Amino acid sequence: MLVRLVYASRSAAPVTSDLIEDILAQSRRHNLDAGITGALCVCHGEVFMQVLEGGREEVNRLYGKLLRDPRHTDVTLLDYAEIAERRFSSWRMGRVDLDKLNAGVTLKYSEKAILDPFRISGGVALALLEELISTASIVGG
Repeated sequence: MLVRLVYASRSAAPVTSDLIEDILAQSRRHNLDAGITGALCVCHGEVFMQVLEGGREEVNRLYGKLLRDPRHTDVTLLDYAEIAERRFSSWRMGRVDLDKLNAGVTLKYSEKAILDPFRISGGVALALLEELISTASIVGG
């Protein structure tokens, strides 16, 4: 059974390009074997929003690890659902810098031009992620 999970978290340390690359490299190595796909979004240098898709057991196991990961605080589940098909099948773990999005895209889904994933619903998060797919805003593997 396939599931999709979306969560937000705050970084416990300043977000650097090295930290992001390390997270992505680890994710891509693990996700290939685990059958997990998704994307990592970075917001204003301190907040993450991530979508994970895959088998229920593997996604749940990974989310449990993320809850205990000392690099994250305030891990908040935004959405969790059984799905018929993947939307992120092309990415073992894609990357989006939400600060580089056109302000019009952000304002479409947010109260302000700077997106705060903690202030949006799971449905809104998914709508934004769908738009990121359709506009090719997700990069990487």
